[in-house]
Amino acid sequence: MEKMDPPQPANTHPSDLKVMTSDSILNEGKDIDLGQILEVESSPRLEQKVLRKIDFILIPLMGFCYMLQYMDKLALSEAALFNIREDLGLYGMQYSWTSAIFYFGYLVWSWPTSYMIVRFPLGKYLAVSVFVWGGVLMCHAACNNFGGLMAARFFLGVGEAAIAPGFALITGMFYKRKEQPLRQAAWFIGNSIANVIGGVVAYGIGHIHSTSLLSWQLIFLILGAITSGYAVVLFFFLPDSPANAVFLKKNERAIALQRTLENKTGVLDAGKFQTRQVWLALKDPQAWLLVAYTFCVNLCNGGVTTFSTILAQGFGYSTFKVLLILMPTGAAQLIFLIFSSTFATYIPSSRIIMMALNCVVAMIGYLLVYNLDEDAHVAKMAGLCLGSVFAANIPLSLSLISSNVAGLTKKSVVSAMLFIAYCVGNIVGPQFYFASEEPTYESGIRSAIAGLVLGIASLAVLYAYYAWENRRRDSLSGASHEMAADQQLHSEMLNLTDQENASFRYVL
Repeated sequence: MEKMDPPQPANTHPSDLKVMTSDSILNEGKDIDLGQILEVESSPRLEQKVLRKIDFILIPLMGFCYMLQYMDKLALSEAALFNIREDLGLYGMQYSWTSAIFYFGYLVWSWPTSYMIVRFPLGKYLAVSVFVWGGVLMCHAACNNFGGLMAARFFLGVGEAAIAPGFALITGMFYKRKEQPLRQAAWFIGNSIANVIGGVVAYGIGHIHSTSLLSWQLIFLILGAITSGYAVVLFFFLPDSPANAVFLKKNERAIALQRTLENKTGVLDAGKFQTRQVWLALKDPQAWLLVAYTFCVNLCNGGVTTFSTILAQGFGYSTFKVLLILMPTGAAQLIFLIFSSTFATYIPSSRIIMMALNCVVAMIGYLLVYNLDEDAHVAKMAGLCLGSVFAANIPLSLSLISSNVAGLTKKSVVSAMLFIAYCVGNIVGPQFYFASEEPTYESGIRSAIAGLVLGIASLAVLYAYYAWENRRRDSLSGASHEMAADQQLHSEMLNLTDQENASFRYVL
């Protein structure tokens, strides 16, 4: 286990800190030093100017990328409407496995990613990942049997594994804890927009007449080419950290770092993988409660994402009408995403409550799909739209990690654990959608409802744990847990996790 440096006196002067930590601050790729961080002249007006610049550049960069990611995920479901199952000779549960194998690739690459996003320049690593996933998506068009499609789906999962945890880390680097729920939601809006416009895009592509390519092949080729092209934009503009953000001036980078010191979440230990933090992550109750929640709700996600078009077709809608009528699912998700994230930003201790509320709404939606008569097509479609609302919890759960997990290595490991649970849930979920039950998939809908109920229970336990831990720390300290800027920076330099830092308090 890596040895910790001995704690320094609380009254360490900023200039002493500068000498003590100059080697660790002046890392490759950083062009500001510790003196600038502590001594930079700032004001609320300057901070707001820097914050606006970060918002206007960073959020759209990530949001558009996440929109492409979800559109690429939907591509298989849309291809099912254009006869990919018949053209590739898929039968029985093979279509379910082409969905599940994606998450095996995601799962396999989650642990290597937890190391690489700490060890390598984060922005560049994410850009390369996007380029690879776009290329793999284009390869789907060359598949002519079940085995080829399985291989393409697996490597698509590998390519996409870094994106969401990487974006969550970047958000934690650039924003204060109280700002994070709304900003996590802001780039995740790309997911909702993809739900809204994905059907329209597929509708347009489906009307392209080609003598050499099938409609489902065109979907993969066009979306994959756009994704790989966008990776070039990310390579030049997506920052590795506030210290080298190309869209900020040198003094603005120092302000960007200084304003987030109060987070006490380890934004300055980039480039160093701390082995001790891996073990702390694996022993942390909050990590396992987040894992339990994520697994349970993704029993719902795995099946519905893949089978939503078939379910909607079973309500009596034609192929092209299905692509258009699924647009309200994205709108419902967007409405609840904005509402819950805004509420969580301005109302203290409400993040977990809003997550539970979204799960309840989704559960009501799937109960409508399950219980209503077959001729209640419109009501069933409304239930399917409400069922997508639970996805609005993803940015809130990521904000819990970026706000409540300190230490960059620990944060990356907990993110990896979360996304491993995400993968396992998405692998298990489609297995309840039996081919013999098409197009109603009663067992699949029951599994979605059960997963949401168990997810709500996990959130209740997590809320109780955070509240208990905060009360315990308050009773032990008996004093304010606010820290001066130099003490906060000192804590950063020691790479303390939330478990080791006595001044740390969890947000609910």
